[in-house]
Amino acid sequence: MLLAMPGMVDPNFSRAAIALCVHDEHGAMGIDVGHAVEALSLAQLLAGFSIDAPHLGHVPVMRGGPVEAQRGFVLHGPDWGGQDSLLVNEDWRLSGSMDILKAIAQGQGPAHYIVVLGYSGWGAGQLEHEMHQHGWFLGGAIPADLVRLAPGQRWDHSYAACGVDSRLLSGTTGQA
Repeated sequence: MLLAMPGMVDPNFSRAAIALCVHDEHGAMGIDVGHAVEALSLAQLLAGFSIDAPHLGHVPVMRGGPVEAQRGFVLHGPDWGGQDSLLVNEDWRLSGSMDILKAIAQGQGPAHYIVVLGYSGWGAGQLEHEMHQHGWFLGGAIPADLVRLAPGQRWDHSYAACGVDSRLLSGTTGQA
């Protein structure tokens, strides 16, 4: 997980809990799993595609990031591997096609998933530069129990999984 440090200037990343999905010599791509899109449930999103799924109740849709906010992704467990599923790690995959949304609506999708709109992207070396500027904390792997947590708890929980009490973090830096 890539976790925003307190006091980050860019409001897009305030208390961001980024599931880092791709990071290589070309850059990085991740999705924020800690901020829900206000007043939008998965059932409502699916209804916009004429997919009926009233059994979903109020499953939140996350604001994945500021890039391509109309583009959707599903971060999900490895128990579903439809078309174009990207392996993130042994516990998670990322899909961006309609077939996973249809499968979820029909009750045939993955057991655990997080639906997001948009993503965060960095060019080659950009994320590393931002990390040296003290904007980000590189946490551990995406926690397996992330789905069961309310979106607002994911940032604190991800820090705690690394042994850090987020209440003790400061939004300002100093010099020694």
